[in-house]
Amino acid sequence: MGYVGVKGGKDAILNAEKVVEYYRCRKGGASIDIEQIKNQMRFLVDKVMSEGSCYSTDLAAIALKQAEGDPMEAAYLVRAFRSTVPRIAYSLTTKSEEMFCLRRISPSFQHIPWGQVLGPSKDYSQRLIRFELADEKELSIDPPKKEDNSPLDEKVEKVIDYCRKQGLIDWPEKKPEQVPYDITRQPMVFPLDRSARLQRLTRGEDGAVLAFGYASLRGWGSVHPTLAEVRVGYLPVKIKHPYWGTEVTVGQVLVTEVESICSFEKKKIKIDGEEQERYTFSLGYGLIFGHNDHKAVAMSILDRALCSADPQSPVQDQEFVLYHIDNMESQGFISHLKLPHYVTFQSSLDRLRNIKAGKEKGSRKINKGEAYV
Repeated sequence: MGYVGVKGGKDAILNAEKVVEYYRCRKGGASIDIEQIKNQMRFLVDKVMSEGSCYSTDLAAIALKQAEGDPMEAAYLVRAFRSTVPRIAYSLTTKSEEMFCLRRISPSFQHIPWGQVLGPSKDYSQRLIRFELADEKELSIDPPKKEDNSPLDEKVEKVIDYCRKQGLIDWPEKKPEQVPYDITRQPMVFPLDRSARLQRLTRGEDGAVLAFGYASLRGWGSVHPTLAEVRVGYLPVKIKHPYWGTEVTVGQVLVTEVESICSFEKKKIKIDGEEQERYTFSLGYGLIFGHNDHKAVAMSILDRALCSADPQSPVQDQEFVLYHIDNMESQGFISHLKLPHYVTFQSSLDRLRNIKAGKEKGSRKINKGEAYV
């Protein structure tokens, strides 16, 4: 962001950009290849794609190189570029049962169909620095064997659906006339529907989403779930063929999906014309671009917390959470403090000086028996 009213300083600004480039290249040596960033810093690339709201590993890697490894600035660059790209089609709804799963675990159930697939994860290893990486010369490793933690290359029924079949969780209600909210083209008017809340959460800054989710667990909200399932894998992207109208798969995206089982809910339903009470679990949902378990888990917590009709804590307040997790808005507003504020601050200085001068003039000490003026 910038101030239109700021005059002068053009040469200084251009020179500052040259200095940035100098600092990036001052040590010389080989330039970092985009493929190296994509392959060896995949979590960072996935983070930028999620917050930048644009699925392109190439674009995210270039942005990271340009931003010198600053993920927030890189996400800003990606989202700015995204705003210039024309929308040529709308994708069709994809069911996550179609996911090619690289990772699928269920902390709620020990034995699940097709078994637990840990996939690429460091959750179960010690956090010890591998100093041998400092002298790593060449990248070479054998691929895992088929029987060792192999991905699921077939449709896998979701764990949550087993609970639904037993009547423990309701199936989602769908309204035929309901159109998903588009936060990139529609202003945020609170209260937002769930589709808008989920879009805002999936674009939220990693640390902010994690912090608010953790706050809920610590007692600043009422959501402390058990995870039904965590999935990481590739989902197909489908559109309608522009000429034939048939369903066509045009690509795939790597996503992380989390469904969390939350507290009981009491609902009143009519069975044979008679109103009855029924108790079911509530559900929190998180889905983001790339591989990022902790953000998807925190997103599922906040999804459930923001469903509250009567907010009792900041974590349940839509406006408080959804405004403050956005990378672009928070960074932009904080960064604007570095821009010139000469006029407004001079006004504050003048007011304070006038107040101080008035007090010093009126606080002179006078003769005994007289009061201070």
